[in-house]
Amino acid sequence: MDRISEVEFIVESALNYTKQILEKIIDIPSPSGYCRNVLDYIASEVKELGFSFDMTAKGNGLIYIPQNDSNNNNEKGILLTAHVDTLGAMVRSIKADGKIRMTSIGGFMMQSVEGEYCTIHMRNQKTVTGTILSTKPSVHVYNDARSMERTEDLMEIRLDESVTSKEDVQALGITVGDYISFDPRYSVSKSGYIKSRHLDDKAGVAILMGFLHYIHENQVSLSRDVTIMLSTYEEVGHGSSYIPMTIDTLLAIDMGAIGDDLTCTEKDVSICVKDGRGPYDYGMVNELINIAQTHKISYALDIYPYYSSDASAALSGGHDIKAALIGPGVHASHTLERTHEDALRNTLQLLIGYVK
Repeated sequence: MDRISEVEFIVESALNYTKQILEKIIDIPSPSGYCRNVLDYIASEVKELGFSFDMTAKGNGLIYIPQNDSNNNNEKGILLTAHVDTLGAMVRSIKADGKIRMTSIGGFMMQSVEGEYCTIHMRNQKTVTGTILSTKPSVHVYNDARSMERTEDLMEIRLDESVTSKEDVQALGITVGDYISFDPRYSVSKSGYIKSRHLDDKAGVAILMGFLHYIHENQVSLSRDVTIMLSTYEEVGHGSSYIPMTIDTLLAIDMGAIGDDLTCTEKDVSICVKDGRGPYDYGMVNELINIAQTHKISYALDIYPYYSSDASAALSGGHDIKAALIGPGVHASHTLERTHEDALRNTLQLLIGYVK
């Protein structure tokens, strides 16, 4: 609470709302391209807060926060982005013994999902659960079970149904192209650590919802139009490749990676200086640093060479904008991820400070 009292533009209720939204949306499956259910839930929450919600042709969510300063009518707006889509898979084929061969959606290590429970979402709206395993899942049967390489063609899904043939599986209604979601295993420790799959980037989405809650609860007056875009294809590279022409500034909210030679921790807000597609806007980065220092927000500066974001996708799409990237520190990205509620708080503080 001491840190909260130091920062005049944040309220604890916005953070509590952020955590509530995160727990809810983590549990709604949304691999890239299969995001309508989570967007429907978010749309209902957005409307409860008094804001409009629309969708682009390819399924990105749009939330508008109009400015309250009539003197700035000619100034272009700010776009805030986060992505609701997560890692996942699709049914590639049905094997002769009734197992499922999958194809990956997003860039995860195959060994990170071995032994994971999953759900197959059929086009008839029914679901079937299963477990992702290697094709040699038992050390009591296969002498190379430990050493066998974990690649996509050596992994399969064991269905929780009495199936022993391709025809048995087809009779369930499972077809090629059905989406596969991974169980998130969401958990919060007494010490404030949040453990789950898909914190990338549902933590960022929840922070944007906390920002909306703050604006609504405090009747904040904005000097520029602000649009929030919730993208649905970020994990496959083109989440916010298109943005509205009324935008000249983009701030993406995504995870801050943690690891060797990086400075971010699970309690910081990361300010990304450069990712795998190049550096972010120098002036925006400086402004974010100044806000963090002025308001005693715990932050880190880092470079992520194997990372891209909605901001870099928009820049690669040819938009004449300036862009930056911030987000809560997340350990073990694209596996069993972990962050801390302090990182959510610090990111929310920095976001509110920047927009105000």
